[in-house]
Amino acid sequence: MAAPRPCADGPCCSHPSAAPGVQQTLDEMDFERGIWSAALNGDLGRVKYLIQKAADPSQPDSAGYTALHYASRNGHYAVCQFLLESGAKCDAQTHGGATALHRASYCGHTDIARLLLAHGSNPRLVDADGMTSLHKAAEKGHVDICSLLLQHSPALKAVRDRKARLACDLLPGNSDLRDLLAS
Repeated sequence: MAAPRPCADGPCCSHPSAAPGVQQTLDEMDFERGIWSAALNGDLGRVKYLIQKAADPSQPDSAGYTALHYASRNGHYAVCQFLLESGAKCDAQTHGGATALHRASYCGHTDIARLLLAHGSNPRLVDADGMTSLHKAAEKGHVDICSLLLQHSPALKAVRDRKARLACDLLPGNSDLRDLLAS
Protein backbone atom coordinates (compact mmCIF):
# COMPACT_ATOMS: atom_id res chain seq x y z
CA MET A 1 0.00 0.00 0.00
CA ALA A 2 1.37 3.40 -0.97
CA ALA A 3 1.99 6.02 1.68
CA PRO A 4 -0.52 8.85 1.74
CA ARG A 5 0.63 11.75 -0.36
CA PRO A 6 0.42 15.34 0.84
CA CYS A 7 -2.79 17.13 0.01
CA ALA A 8 -2.70 19.92 -2.54
CA ASP A 9 -4.76 22.07 -0.17
CA GLY A 10 -1.80 22.57 2.18
CA PRO A 11 -0.52 21.28 5.52
CA CYS A 12 -3.67 22.24 7.48
CA CYS A 13 -5.98 20.26 5.25
CA SER A 14 -8.26 17.80 7.02
CA HIS A 15 -8.74 15.44 4.10
CA PRO A 16 -8.20 11.83 5.14
CA SER A 17 -5.21 11.44 2.80
CA ALA A 18 -3.49 14.46 4.35
CA ALA A 19 -3.76 13.56 8.02
CA PRO A 20 -4.44 9.88 8.66
CA GLY A 21 -5.54 9.22 12.23
CA VAL A 22 -6.23 12.87 13.01
CA GLN A 23 -9.90 12.93 12.23
CA GLN A 24 -12.75 13.88 14.50
CA THR A 25 -16.07 12.13 14.51
CA LEU A 26 -19.21 14.19 14.02
CA ASP A 27 -20.08 13.57 17.68
CA GLU A 28 -16.70 14.99 18.75
CA MET A 29 -17.15 18.05 16.56
CA ASP A 30 -20.68 18.60 17.89
CA PHE A 31 -19.35 18.30 21.44
CA GLU A 32 -16.61 20.86 20.88
CA ARG A 33 -18.96 23.35 19.23
CA GLY A 34 -21.76 22.76 21.69
CA ILE A 35 -22.61 23.89 25.16
CA TRP A 36 -21.07 20.75 26.70
CA SER A 37 -17.47 21.69 25.94
CA ALA A 38 -18.02 25.24 27.18
CA ALA A 39 -19.50 23.90 30.44
CA LEU A 40 -16.73 21.32 30.82
CA ASN A 41 -14.12 24.06 30.52
CA GLY A 42 -15.96 26.57 32.72
CA ASP A 43 -16.37 29.04 29.85
CA LEU A 44 -19.30 31.02 31.25
CA GLY A 45 -19.18 33.59 28.45
CA ARG A 46 -19.55 30.90 25.79
CA VAL A 47 -22.29 29.13 27.75
CA LYS A 48 -24.21 32.43 27.97
CA TYR A 49 -23.66 33.07 24.26
CA LEU A 50 -24.96 29.61 23.32
CA ILE A 51 -28.01 29.94 25.57
CA GLN A 52 -28.77 33.34 23.99
CA LYS A 53 -28.56 31.62 20.59
CA ALA A 54 -31.32 29.24 21.76
CA ALA A 55 -29.21 26.31 22.93
CA ASP A 56 -31.20 24.00 25.20
CA PRO A 57 -29.46 23.97 28.60
CA SER A 58 -30.70 20.40 29.16
CA GLN A 59 -29.74 19.00 25.75
CA PRO A 60 -27.79 15.77 26.30
CA ASP A 61 -24.73 14.82 24.29
CA SER A 62 -24.43 11.38 22.68
CA ALA A 63 -23.55 9.82 26.06
CA GLY A 64 -26.55 11.42 27.76
CA TYR A 65 -24.54 14.05 29.67
CA THR A 66 -25.88 17.59 29.85
CA ALA A 67 -23.88 20.78 30.27
CA LEU A 68 -24.86 20.71 33.95
CA HIS A 69 -23.27 17.26 34.36
CA TYR A 70 -19.99 18.56 32.92
CA ALA A 71 -19.98 21.80 34.91
CA SER A 72 -20.88 20.08 38.19
CA ARG A 73 -18.24 17.38 37.73
CA ASN A 74 -15.55 19.97 37.09
CA GLY A 75 -16.50 22.39 39.86
CA HIS A 76 -17.66 25.31 37.73
CA TYR A 77 -20.09 26.92 40.17
CA ALA A 78 -20.91 30.02 38.09
CA VAL A 79 -21.68 27.89 35.04
CA CYS A 80 -23.91 25.57 37.11
CA GLN A 81 -25.74 28.54 38.59
CA PHE A 82 -26.31 30.12 35.18
CA LEU A 83 -27.51 26.83 33.66
CA LEU A 84 -29.97 26.28 36.50
CA GLU A 85 -31.25 29.86 36.21
CA SER A 86 -31.64 29.25 32.46
CA GLY A 87 -33.90 26.26 33.04
CA ALA A 88 -31.49 23.32 33.04
CA LYS A 89 -33.10 20.20 34.50
CA CYS A 90 -31.18 19.50 37.69
CA ASP A 91 -32.17 15.82 37.75
CA ALA A 92 -31.45 14.93 34.12
CA GLN A 93 -29.93 11.46 34.06
CA THR A 94 -27.24 10.07 31.77
CA HIS A 95 -27.66 6.72 30.03
CA GLY A 96 -26.07 5.26 33.18
CA GLY A 97 -28.50 7.11 35.45
CA ALA A 98 -26.05 9.67 36.87
CA THR A 99 -27.35 13.11 37.78
CA ALA A 100 -25.39 16.33 38.20
CA LEU A 101 -25.68 15.74 41.96
CA HIS A 102 -24.02 12.33 41.54
CA ARG A 103 -21.15 14.00 39.66
CA ALA A 104 -20.69 16.85 42.15
CA SER A 105 -20.88 14.44 45.09
CA TYR A 106 -18.31 12.05 43.63
CA CYS A 107 -15.91 14.88 42.78
CA GLY A 108 -16.21 16.64 46.13
CA HIS A 109 -17.84 19.89 45.05
CA THR A 110 -19.85 20.73 48.17
CA ASP A 111 -20.86 24.20 46.99
CA ILE A 112 -22.30 22.77 43.79
CA ALA A 113 -24.08 19.95 45.62
CA ARG A 114 -25.65 22.60 47.88
CA LEU A 115 -26.66 24.66 44.82
CA LEU A 116 -28.24 21.64 43.12
CA LEU A 117 -30.17 20.69 46.26
CA ALA A 118 -31.40 24.29 46.59
CA HIS A 119 -32.74 24.01 43.03
CA GLY A 120 -34.67 20.85 43.87
CA SER A 121 -32.26 18.07 42.95
CA ASN A 122 -33.47 14.75 44.33
CA PRO A 123 -30.73 13.06 46.41
CA ARG A 124 -32.68 9.77 46.39
CA LEU A 125 -32.25 9.16 42.65
CA VAL A 126 -30.10 6.14 41.85
CA ASP A 127 -27.83 5.42 38.91
CA ALA A 128 -27.71 2.15 36.94
CA ASP A 129 -25.65 0.59 39.76
CA GLY A 130 -28.30 1.56 42.31
CA MET A 131 -26.04 4.19 43.86
CA THR A 132 -27.31 7.45 45.29
CA SER A 133 -25.27 10.62 45.56
CA LEU A 134 -24.51 9.56 49.14
CA HIS A 135 -22.87 6.37 47.86
CA LYS A 136 -20.76 8.46 45.48
CA ALA A 137 -19.68 10.94 48.17
CA ALA A 138 -18.95 8.16 50.68
CA GLU A 139 -16.90 6.24 48.14
CA LYS A 140 -14.52 9.20 47.93
CA GLY A 141 -14.65 10.12 51.61
CA HIS A 142 -16.31 13.52 51.16
CA VAL A 143 -17.51 14.19 54.72
CA ASP A 144 -19.10 17.59 54.04
CA ILE A 145 -21.16 16.31 51.14
CA CYS A 146 -22.29 13.24 53.08
CA SER A 147 -23.46 15.51 55.91
CA LEU A 148 -25.24 17.81 53.47
CA LEU A 149 -27.03 14.93 51.74
CA LEU A 150 -28.10 13.40 55.05
CA GLN A 151 -29.53 16.75 56.17
CA HIS A 152 -31.76 16.66 53.09
CA SER A 153 -32.60 12.97 53.25
CA PRO A 154 -31.63 10.98 56.36
CA ALA A 155 -33.18 7.84 54.82
CA LEU A 156 -30.29 7.69 52.33
CA LYS A 157 -28.27 5.78 54.95
CA ALA A 158 -30.53 2.75 54.44
CA VAL A 159 -30.40 2.68 50.62
CA ARG A 160 -28.55 -0.32 49.20
CA ASP A 161 -27.04 -0.35 45.74
CA ARG A 162 -27.43 -3.24 43.26
CA LYS A 163 -24.68 -5.13 45.09
CA ALA A 164 -26.59 -4.69 48.38
CA ARG A 165 -24.03 -2.19 49.72
CA LEU A 166 -24.89 0.73 51.96
CA ALA A 167 -22.99 3.99 51.56
CA CYS A 168 -21.01 3.17 54.73
CA ASP A 169 -19.78 -0.03 53.05
CA LEU A 170 -17.98 2.03 50.40
CA LEU A 171 -15.88 4.20 52.72
CA PRO A 172 -12.16 4.44 52.03
CA GLY A 173 -11.33 4.13 55.74
CA ASN A 174 -12.38 7.45 57.29
CA SER A 175 -13.67 6.51 60.76
CA ASP A 176 -15.37 9.90 61.32
CA LEU A 177 -17.42 9.38 58.21
CA ARG A 178 -18.14 5.77 59.19
CA ASP A 179 -19.68 7.03 62.45
CA LEU A 180 -21.81 9.54 60.55
CA LEU A 181 -23.12 6.98 58.07
CA ALA A 182 -23.50 4.01 60.39
CA SER A 183 -25.49 5.74 63.13
